[in-house]
Amino acid sequence: MLKEIAGGVCAPKGFKANGIHCGIRKNKIKKDLALIVSDVRCNAACVYTTNLVKGAPILVTQQHVADGKAQAVIVNSGNANTCNADGVEIAQKMCALVEEYTGISAEDIVIASTGVIGQPLSVEPIAKGMKALVEGLGEHSEAAAEAIMTTDTVKKEIAVSFELDGKECRIGAVCKGVGMICPNMATMLMFITTDAAISSEMLQRAISADVKGSLNMLSVDRDTSTNDTLAILASGLAGNREITAPDANYRTFCRALRTVTTEMCRKLAADGEGATKLIECSVTGAASLKTARLCAKSVINSNLVKAAMFGADANWGRVLCALGYSGAKIDPDKVGVVFHSAAGDVEVCRGGRGVEFSEVLAKKVLSEQEIDILVSLGNGRYHATAWGCDLTYDYVKINGDYRT
Repeated sequence: MLKEIAGGVCAPKGFKANGIHCGIRKNKIKKDLALIVSDVRCNAACVYTTNLVKGAPILVTQQHVADGKAQAVIVNSGNANTCNADGVEIAQKMCALVEEYTGISAEDIVIASTGVIGQPLSVEPIAKGMKALVEGLGEHSEAAAEAIMTTDTVKKEIAVSFELDGKECRIGAVCKGVGMICPNMATMLMFITTDAAISSEMLQRAISADVKGSLNMLSVDRDTSTNDTLAILASGLAGNREITAPDANYRTFCRALRTVTTEMCRKLAADGEGATKLIECSVTGAASLKTARLCAKSVINSNLVKAAMFGADANWGRVLCALGYSGAKIDPDKVGVVFHSAAGDVEVCRGGRGVEFSEVLAKKVLSEQEIDILVSLGNGRYHATAWGCDLTYDYVKINGDYRT
């Protein structure tokens, strides 16, 4: 039985975490350095940004996790360590500091950075803060979640429990990212821990498949970041028989993983920069999974749809327009659209044509904080969901002076 539990990345056996302010960020009340460690060396897997411009931490992490192993994650916020001449050197020094204070080999450390691109990053504040960071390790997932935030307004963590071979297993996660969210992978930093016993190969297979229907279906602003990293560490301490093939246990693990990543998608979209509403677009009746995903993502990506949702304007023509340029092969004369929220349902389009509806009800439905755009293509059995947010004045304000 799958159920949500407390504890975030510290919920699985063998994991500790912490987050502190070390001085990278000028605001002393904002944490800027996080550490997640395992008691044992873990099987590990990662997925990274598809942006050709990549942060130095990704280059270092790719080397460290090439053998499918890791034991710790070190993350700073406030500076992306991207496009810096000494970026790789700084990332390596951060890993060396973790090794110095924890005894964990620098080669077994995942490293990530988030913040302003192209600004020099000094290792000095990190070196000064490492002792306190390590000494404070414990069941502090929330501190780690807070320390990786940039323009996020709330920290994001989750944990679930499930059963394999009669053993309770757990998956926990923390993540950040509310801007530069339109990935071909997962535009964010997300760190997942599990005590399930699963091979590195199956971990990589699981997350590579999962992101296609979860994190790849998330969008805030159609920009792909340079530092996106999804890393998962499996301690194996739950005691189940190790998953080494795509069997029933693997499928159970994947369902738990999808629960975690889907909930994180919702949290990230709802906290999009300047956002006031979470928008979920569900496409059904597609001729293929590719078509369903293309259509759902196109609707979520449309700035005109996003602006209409901000204004609670049932301008359904913008949804049809986004479907039409999605690149998917659809029959416009079969499309239906319904807007749904806690305030009710309002059908606005049937058979590719408008239907009479109450503007008063539509306004009420679209004034809620969570809005579902239900699209029926009437041409098959495949479905997909994408997550996004409305486009507000505050998005421009936040990004107009982000660096200064």
